[in-house]
Amino acid sequence: MDKLDAKIIEALNENARKSFRKVSRDIGVSLSTVANRVKRLEENGVITSYIPLIDAQKIGYDLLAIINIRISHGKLIEAQEMIAKDPHVFSVYDITGEWDSMIIARFKNRATLNTFLKTVLTIKNVERTNSHLVLNIVKEEKRILL
Repeated sequence: MDKLDAKIIEALNENARKSFRKVSRDIGVSLSTVANRVKRLEENGVITSYIPLIDAQKIGYDLLAIINIRISHGKLIEAQEMIAKDPHVFSVYDITGEWDSMIIARFKNRATLNTFLKTVLTIKNVERTNSHLVLNIVKEEKRILL
C-alpha cells in the first residue's frame, strides 16, 4: 500500500458511495487508476466490505457496554466464540492484564443488558464479568488512520 492507495481509501472513508470518477477528480488521478487500485485493495483484503454506518441510538440502542470477562485457562476461544454469536455483541477482543477478554455490545435497555450478562455467566468456563456502561462518547472513529 502506498500514498495513492491511502488517498483513495481516505476518499472512500468520507463516503463509500462516492463514484470512482469523483474520487479520481478529487485526488487528481485517472478513473482507471482508481478502479484498478480499489480492485487490488479488495483482492488483497485491505478493503473488506462497504457497509452503512448506523446511529445506534436512533434505532433504540441507548446502552453501550464494555464488558471484561475472566475465562478458565485454556478455554478462551470456545467461550469467546459462544459470546460472539449474540447479536448485541459487535466486538470481542483478547486482552492483556487482569481480564482475558473484552466485549463491546449495545443494548436497548438495562433489562436486555442484564439478561445478556446472566447468559454469559452460564457459558462454560466463564468465571466472572466486570461491566462498564459508557455515559458519553467523546470520540469514536469508524475509520483507520492511514
